[in-house]
Amino acid sequence: MSPLVPLLLGLSLSSSATASESVRVTLGPAPTPDPSLDRAQFLDMVAAQPPGDHPEPDYRFAADLWADIAPYVRDRPGVVEVERIGQTVEGRPIWALHITDPTTPPEHTLLVTSAIHALEWVGAEVATDLVVRLAEDPVPGVRVTVVPLLNADGRMRVESDLLEGTNRYRRSNANGVDLNRDFATHREAQAIWRHVLPRRYTTSPAPLSQPESQAIDRLADRERFDVAVSLHAFGGYIYYPWAGRWARPPDRARFVELGRVMQAGQGARAYRVQQLSHWAFFFRGHGMELDHLYDRYGTHAFLIELTRSGLSLRHPGDRKVDFRWYNPRDPRPDIDRGVGALLALARHLAEE
Repeated sequence: MSPLVPLLLGLSLSSSATASESVRVTLGPAPTPDPSLDRAQFLDMVAAQPPGDHPEPDYRFAADLWADIAPYVRDRPGVVEVERIGQTVEGRPIWALHITDPTTPPEHTLLVTSAIHALEWVGAEVATDLVVRLAEDPVPGVRVTVVPLLNADGRMRVESDLLEGTNRYRRSNANGVDLNRDFATHREAQAIWRHVLPRRYTTSPAPLSQPESQAIDRLADRERFDVAVSLHAFGGYIYYPWAGRWARPPDRARFVELGRVMQAGQGARAYRVQQLSHWAFFFRGHGMELDHLYDRYGTHAFLIELTRSGLSLRHPGDRKVDFRWYNPRDPRPDIDRGVGALLALARHLAEE
């Protein structure tokens, strides 16, 4: 979200009860993964980019994230497999980690994505800790796929800003596109608020116009995940579809059930479970990932807004720091909530 949460999210008001009018886009078949080749390339990348000092000691830069994951990729083949699912605008690899208990054939699949927005770092912390936890103790019968850094170009720009001491709001990829407005479902605004604030109801130039969103779409098409969770910040909500329409999804009861499972896994100060378009009567999110995955592939897709903002009365100056709006000085409580929610979800799927 943003310091101007309603405006940057895009406001709308609609009573439409239609489901989805998604645009069909053909991107070609997904590449066949080569585990040994991708593993070698990943480990070479990590070796060439060693971690270094930086001004956010309670967060990991990208090199730190990959360095923490690398030992499990190297030492636990068959449990942790790494796959290059695509590349960013600037040619950076987009990595997915597949974690499976090799003793039990998987009957369920779960996708976790994070860092779709450049300034939202807590999700990548959750995703990385989740990979480590599952690598050490995989959930039998559930194959979990984690994409820790989808918008790697935007992330590197924020890292440069922090190293330079520059305060800059960054959300988009290297083409200036909000990736979570680049998907194919519910792109058309139908609400009267689009006439009041038309600039807040724009989507990307075309559905699936960016290589990062294309990579997720190809992966989802190939895998047909049972459940997907996209990690964002901030707000303290567990959202389910629809985002772009006021109407309830056909199987809302299933969404509520899985949302409450994640909520229970968070412990104290758990997030609220809610349909995204019902966050406020004037809000709609068009071209969003969770509507697309649910509409096109039948995946029960969620969006978790981690933290309730990083602002604190003890640090009033943080209001002027864009990074701090999204990322608390101490992210550990919300990292634990995020990991707890996802582990609870995976274990619940294993028991079904």
